Amino acid sequence: MTTTTTELTGAGPQAAAAPAGERRRRGGGGLGSYLLIRFLLIFPTVFVLVTTVFFLMRSTGDPITAALGGRLPADELAQRVREAGYDRPLLVQYGEYLADLARLDFGTTLSDRRPVTEVLTTFGAATLELAFYALIVAFVVGVPLGRFAAYARDRWPDAVLRVFAIFCYATPVFFAGMLLKLVFASGLGWLPVAGRASTRSEILIQTSVDEPTNIFLVDAIRTGNGEVISDVLQHAVLPAIALGLLTAGVFLRLVRTNVIGTLGMGYVEAARSRGVSERRLLRKHAYRPALIPIVTVMGLQIALLLSGAVLTETTFEWKGLGFQLVQYLQARDFVAVQGMVVLLAVVVAVTNFVVDVIAALIDPRVRY
Repeated sequence: MTTTTTELTGAGPQAAAAPAGERRRRGGGGLGSYLLIRFLLIFPTVFVLVTTVFFLMRSTGDPITAALGGRLPADELAQRVREAGYDRPLLVQYGEYLADLARLDFGTTLSDRRPVTEVLTTFGAATLELAFYALIVAFVVGVPLGRFAAYARDRWPDAVLRVFAIFCYATPVFFAGMLLKLVFASGLGWLPVAGRASTRSEILIQTSVDEPTNIFLVDAIRTGNGEVISDVLQHAVLPAIALGLLTAGVFLRLVRTNVIGTLGMGYVEAARSRGVSERRLLRKHAYRPALIPIVTVMGLQIALLLSGAVLTETTFEWKGLGFQLVQYLQARDFVAVQGMVVLLAVVVAVTNFVVDVIAALIDPRVRY
């Protein structure tokens, strides 16, 4: 019987003694090859997006005519188009654009004649700061509430929290921002209406900090002035909540679903049969595994935060990439818009790679 079973299953002594590395190779690649493939995928992703944006921007004509047409005499407009090289074949322009990107040269804005790299570094820091605040809000609100919803499964707190999650990710960011401003800024007067800091705090930061980072909280801490730090944080509360709740709803549903799924696993049932309390099962056995899917979808949520930042920054006059992107779109400054979109594409692609690395380190099954 033993011989027959062994022959049928192929699980003989040699198979059982096979090295773990060989068994892993049969099921898929190792960590190194997985990370290498994920890293190499960054380049075609960015390339496709850069190419799409370039040709979409050129579909309405050259950027100078689109931005300044009707505001300059025809001869002067034609001269500027010729000097910028936009009268040459489109494929030639595309090749030169890719060559400039390889040198990290994003060009010069048409509306205010600033290097695009300067615009990106100045306003990109503000968007990064806002996304960081919003991510904190998403974790603080979404993860604990998702855990509690799983604990109260199919009872009224669970139903209330599920409805709350739907409202969070279904409510437009600009609408949530306007409600928050109406209640907490205009109505109660607890928090500032708009901006990243008061005028006084901005002046103190600019005059007190050498080589500011444009991340106001960091620069405020460098001033050593508690009032400036408090002012910067107060200005960040409403924009962070408006943008963070969008992702908090996703986290809430994700944690709830995965905690409930983990509570039904065999090892949890075994612990329950030994008399372990439900609270301890939730805390020790089901909570940590439920956080793994959050890490794996983090890249998508970063993209969601960046897209939501456009509306959030406009609503709260938070002068970051989203706010400035709207200004350049209104001015039809396609060179600036192109540079911003490329930067956002790179940030999203790199973030997804970092998330893949973290997920592979946490859960080895991801590699296969």
